[in-house]
Amino acid sequence: MTIKVAITDDHPMVISGLKNALSASKEISVTGTYANGNDLLNSLETTRPDVLLLDLQLPDFSGKEIARKIFRNYPDIKIIILSSIEEAFSIEEMMEMGCSGYLLKSSTDQTILLQAVEAAYYGEIYLEASLKKELLTGILKTKKKSEKTSAMLTQKEKEIMGFIIEGYSSKKIAGHLGISYRTVETHRFSLLQKLEVKNTAELVKKAMELHLLK
Repeated sequence: MTIKVAITDDHPMVISGLKNALSASKEISVTGTYANGNDLLNSLETTRPDVLLLDLQLPDFSGKEIARKIFRNYPDIKIIILSSIEEAFSIEEMMEMGCSGYLLKSSTDQTILLQAVEAAYYGEIYLEASLKKELLTGILKTKKKSEKTSAMLTQKEKEIMGFIIEGYSSKKIAGHLGISYRTVETHRFSLLQKLEVKNTAELVKKAMELHLLK
């Protein structure tokens, strides 16, 4: 049995360190290393790794965009995120998307790396103990904040927020709901205040983070 692993990271020293760490296992073979998402995606047409070690911050695509493309086109590939981003929201988001593991560059050693790759290959989920705690704490905090914020919103505000998230303009929302443009703008302004954000982009991000439309 040989586990084929690909690495995508834009730092040569990180790639070199990962290759050295993985070489300790005779059951693992590094089939490719890539400095950006485009090179990785092009390679998948001919080379299919079993497990992909993926950084979230790349020069062309975000790790999230790459993961989404891979899960859609190559669902058999297992993805392990290896990142310096420690926020619970990022961890939760990538795991919910379907990733098989999430590792931190600051604390991942050879043992952890090999365990994570093997776990992913066999269809298991791998999170370090510290990340499990971080994830659980983050989920509980988000749930509490989500419930508090949701209670502040009226049903009409939630309805309009749904259209905003879908990319509808205020004019289009007004026509769809049979209300005036001014009324929609009033609700939009109220949403910005209640969610404590400055613009539509921040509103959408906050609503998604808090799972307000679940």
